[in-house]
Order: sequence, then structure tokens, then C-alpha cells
Amino acid sequence: LQLVESGGGLVQPGGSLRLSCVASGASLDYYAVGWFRQAPGKEREEVSCISPNDGSTSYADSVKGRFTISRDKAKNTVHLQIDNVKPEDTAVYSCGARKGPFMGWVPCTPAEYGSWGQGTQVTVSS
Repeated sequence: LQLVESGGGLVQPGGSLRLSCVASGASLDYYAVGWFRQAPGKEREEVSCISPNDGSTSYADSVKGRFTISRDKAKNTVHLQIDNVKPEDTAVYSCGARKGPFMGWVPCTPAEYGSWGQGTQVTVSS
């Protein structure tokens, strides 16, 4: 399984972005997929994750109500919609995957995921 992220860039506070995590080599239908981010000088932290089978999702408290994770099964892709961005959202965003299934919950810590993509930079600045 290989993952490639895209969609990052420079955005003003209050703006929106949609990040994409495109998979090849395997179907994401069998994997939990998570978005994680790492700001300069900080450890990688969880942002949001989605289970492979029942659609269970998890969000970090700091992004609840602003970020939305979703699957596009036809394109073997997981998106992260980012709305009302804040300067503290500035980071390199990476996606990872973990083989499922998970019923009613989804793991969402960096240590539980692998097959990392190269990441995409999100910079929030006016």
C-alpha cells in the first residue's frame, strides 16, 4: 500500500482547504485511514481517522467542528476537508493506514498507523 497526499498550500485564517490521500497497491476499503500533522519542533499528532467498514470517525478536540474526514471509495481516496483554518493548524499533514476491521471505533494515534505518505504542507497566514 502506498499513500500520496495532496491539496496543501498557503491559506488565510478562516479559509478552507481539502486534502486528499490517494492510495495505490491495495484497496482502502480494508484499512482505517488517519490524518496526522506535525508542526515544527513538535511531535506528530492525530487529527482525524476513519474506519474501513462502519464509517466510525475520530477527531482531535482542536479540530472538531472544523475538519471533516470522508472516503471516496470509487477513487480509493480519503479526503480531509478543513474549514475555518487557524494559524495553529500550520503543519505538515500526512496520512497513514492500518488494516481493519474496527466496529464502532477507530484507532487514531500515530503509533498505530503505517504506510505513511510524504506529507503535504499547510500554512495558515494572512
